[in-house]
Amino acid sequence: MNISGLLQGLAGFAWFGLIGVVVMIFIRASRNQPAKGLNSLVVVLLVAAVILTAVGAGLVYVQPEERGVVFSAFAQGGLRKEALDPGVHLIIPFIEQVRTYPISRQTYTMSATTGEGNVAGDDSIRARTNDGQEVFIEASVIFSIDPTEIISLHITWQDRYTDELVRPTVRGIIRDVTSQFGVEEIVSTQRTVLEEQITALMETKFKENNLILVDFVLRDIHFSEEYALAVEQKQIAEQQSQQAKFVVESKKQEAEQARQVAQGAADAAVIAAQGAAEARLIQAAAEAEANQLIAQSITDELVQYQYVLKLAPGVETIFIPSGNQFILPLPNTTTPSTTTP
Repeated sequence: MNISGLLQGLAGFAWFGLIGVVVMIFIRASRNQPAKGLNSLVVVLLVAAVILTAVGAGLVYVQPEERGVVFSAFAQGGLRKEALDPGVHLIIPFIEQVRTYPISRQTYTMSATTGEGNVAGDDSIRARTNDGQEVFIEASVIFSIDPTEIISLHITWQDRYTDELVRPTVRGIIRDVTSQFGVEEIVSTQRTVLEEQITALMETKFKENNLILVDFVLRDIHFSEEYALAVEQKQIAEQQSQQAKFVVESKKQEAEQARQVAQGAADAAVIAAQGAAEARLIQAAAEAEANQLIAQSITDELVQYQYVLKLAPGVETIFIPSGNQFILPLPNTTTPSTTTP
């Protein structure tokens, strides 16, 4: 409890005691009983009550998170030019009054969920994008009063600044900026840009009205049921398309694998055929060379010898008539000469 409140409490007790003593005096007077001591007590209590009330009304305690605006009948315009800082201050009792304003941070929330926002029920901001889609935006604004501009704020807004300045300003700026973006932009690539533009405009507007914007929080963006259903169907279609692309790519890979296998088999067959052909050429060349050597080595005696060996396997002796070479005629190994007529 501050000193001003303490003095006012003591003044209240003094006035209460004074009333009680006065009542007792009237009761004793009605009974013809003396009340000399009570009369002195009345004077003491009256003086104490008046002094405590005057001092209590003249002392004002301002909390550390507050600033005080002084209404004065002697000040030009009815207000002191300077606001009261935190601490105990002396004012003219019954002629000057003080109204305090908080300079600590305040939060104003607009939400679709009951109990989360400053207004009961659905208080989200309904806006339209540049492609005509309706969106619902939930947001919170953290702000404070400029301590150096308390007097100006009081003159302009008094204590109505939250409902008549912060709320309509925020809702209007959000609607204006949202209308510059497409619905797909504000939920994906351009959401940060949207938030930055809203914040910049709010800072300017709040500063013009003696407020300081601490932070703007874009809590959530949701859509109408029709658009949400369309988005869901689009996502399903995209998933199906991706699945089809995956199947096509898988088939391509299988076809490529089969082609490579066939190509490998064909290459192997070609290589085998080339090897067989080369082997046959080598064999043919060897046979030709062997035949040539054989042809060069054939003589009449060799032919006759081979002929005898082929007569019969069991023949060991051959009788040859006088004047004949062999019993049987030998084959002619010479090539007859041809005579041209």
